[in-house]
Amino acid sequence: MHPPILAPSLLAGDHAQLATSARIVEELGLPWLHLDIMDGHFVPNLSFGPATLTALRRHGIKAYFDTHLMLSQPARYIEPFAKAGANQISIHIEPTYDHADTLDRIHALGCQAGIVLNPDTPASAVEPLLARVDLVLVMTVQPGFGGQSFRAAMLPKIRQLDQWRSERALTFRLEVDGGIDLETARQCRAAGADTFVAGTSFFGAPDKPAFAAAFAQL
Repeated sequence: MHPPILAPSLLAGDHAQLATSARIVEELGLPWLHLDIMDGHFVPNLSFGPATLTALRRHGIKAYFDTHLMLSQPARYIEPFAKAGANQISIHIEPTYDHADTLDRIHALGCQAGIVLNPDTPASAVEPLLARVDLVLVMTVQPGFGGQSFRAAMLPKIRQLDQWRSERALTFRLEVDGGIDLETARQCRAAGADTFVAGTSFFGAPDKPAFAAAFAQL
């Protein structure tokens, strides 16, 4: 199993000072920053675009940009996000488009590639793509808004993906996003997850260094 990674979600940061929020993450020595990209169609919310990533890089943010595209047509936008500074681009399985080709194009652009499943999507939907990806993201809430409660019913899905990873000697990271705090992260870690997106719980933590240190011990 991979060592744990805490990937704070900038969606829960201060939107008037995103670079300041990103710098908090970097100053704690956390290598990943999760960027939720929403189009108002695939999910009922709007967030950031490529210009936000460009601006963060311009302000000296060097974190690994874990970029989650919640878009109806993600294949149209992978190049702008790659050029803007994304290190990894994850796309959803649910919309209809050529998933395999899009993952290959993400790699061709020099980024790592991930596939994402919504809560109601079975693990079997992404099984044919597992050898093509660097990360599988299991949504543990319905995507769109932060602050939702963790859905424990997703734990068997995480276990199934971890089992396939082990049986096939694959190396993708297994990420969870939605209602993640220290307690729910422990449950996900026991099921096989190794990468944890925390938004509200991270940016709302009164002692962020202690919060980050606890995740490092999962």
